[in-house]
Parts: sequence; C-alpha cells; structure tokens
Amino acid sequence: MIANLSEVSTQAILIREDEKGIARLTLNRPQQYNVLSSAMLSELQAALDDISANDRIHVVIIAANGKAFSAGCDLKEMRSSDDRAFHQDLFNQCSAMMLTINQMPQPVIAQVNGIATAAGCQLVANCDLAVATFDSRFAVSGINVGLFCSTPAVPLSRNLPRKQALQMLLTGDFISAEQAQAYGLINEVVNDDELQRATTDLARKIAAKSPLAIRLGKQMFYRQLAMDLSAAYAFAGEKMACNMDSEDAREGIDAFIEKRTPQWKGR
Repeated sequence: MIANLSEVSTQAILIREDEKGIARLTLNRPQQYNVLSSAMLSELQAALDDISANDRIHVVIIAANGKAFSAGCDLKEMRSSDDRAFHQDLFNQCSAMMLTINQMPQPVIAQVNGIATAAGCQLVANCDLAVATFDSRFAVSGINVGLFCSTPAVPLSRNLPRKQALQMLLTGDFISAEQAQAYGLINEVVNDDELQRATTDLARKIAAKSPLAIRLGKQMFYRQLAMDLSAAYAFAGEKMACNMDSEDAREGIDAFIEKRTPQWKGR
C-alpha cells in the first residue's frame, strides 16, 4: 500500500509525502534492502501515474529507508518460477515503471543512500537527476550470478561513457560515489547528514521555475537525444517558439526587465 505521511505504518512498502509542489516517494523495505519486487514496482507505478496527472506536483524525489537505496530485483521472487513468461512479465513491469519516469512531465531526483545495485542502479540511472552520499556505491552485479544486466544497461549506457558502462556490466564491480559522479551517473555527492537537505534544495530550486517550461524542457531534452543534429535543432527551435508564446515566458521576461519575482501560471 502507498501511505501518506500521516498514515505511515511499518507495513507500507512505499511512503508518499507531498509538500509545496514536491512529491517524495520513499522505498520502505529496509530489511530486504528495498528490492524492486513486483509489489514495489506496482506501488511505484501507481504513485508515478497519479503524480504525472497532478499539475500541483512539479518535482519528484525517490528516496529509501534503511542502509541501502535498492538492491535491485527480488532474486527470490525471480527464482520462484522457471516459467519464461513469468520472468518476461517481471522485466516488462520494471521497464514500464522506468519509462514512466522518463516520460512523465515532472523531473525525478534519486536520493541515494548506501548501495544501489542491478535494477537499483538502473533506477538511479533512469532518474533525471541524482544526489548520493559519499558512502553510496553502485553496481550492475547480475553478471556475478550468471545474469547480464540487460535492462539496467539501457539507462546506464545513456548516462556513462561506453567503456565505463560496459566495464561495470561485464565485471559486476562496485564504483564509489565519487566515481559515479565523475562518470555522469549522479550529480552531487554529500555527507550522510546533508543528503535530504541537498536533495530537497535541488527539488525546490527546480519547483520554483515555470512548470510549463520544465514540462516542455524535459520532453524536448529526451526526444532530441535520438535525433541527428539538424533534426534536433529544428525540433528544439519549434519547442522554444512554442515556449516563447506561453504566458509564463512573457511573464518571466517582463519580471526580469522589471526586476521583480515572476508569478508563474503554468501555461
């Protein structure tokens, strides 16, 4: 079940808190290292779908309770059946949730504490931004149990340089938070006691911008990545002209000229 802060119980595997345009989703299976079981994926999918349709939410944070961000898919659940269709459904469910993060209008920030392995590392790579503690570590470790992390490879290879991504996938070795930042997997590394503040500050900074510009910008950013240079410029120019015709852009420019704080309308 998903719980709001006032309803949190030890049975809730996902906790949702909404405050001032920011939704925080907290994975809450600390004893199981916040594995992305079918149940957890279902809760995340439902929460993200609800947030996607909520104009009052401008930024999402995905965090975790306990000593690990996420150890990835639930291996015991995966081994509970030898049926290929069962496994295909699990991976399809995980991929659908990851795609939702990419396609939803709100930027999503991973707040990483401790290890993020396999699909847990995939979740970090798939989020738009990420902040992690110095003692966080990252790996795509399926290769250690004879399973190449093919689905985690999709966002990993789109975040990291090719050779660094493939080395992680072929060895299963952990990289440090500092290495993850240098490779482009995360944006910022902070001390443990600064993690929530740093992530919230980043979310608030984004939430203070025009919601329309953020929505248009996220969509444009990901779509242009798949285009060649000339097509990307044409697409970006079209989106920028559309953005310029909005009330928010006119308000923002007027406020800049008049040296005042803009009042965003989201349109």
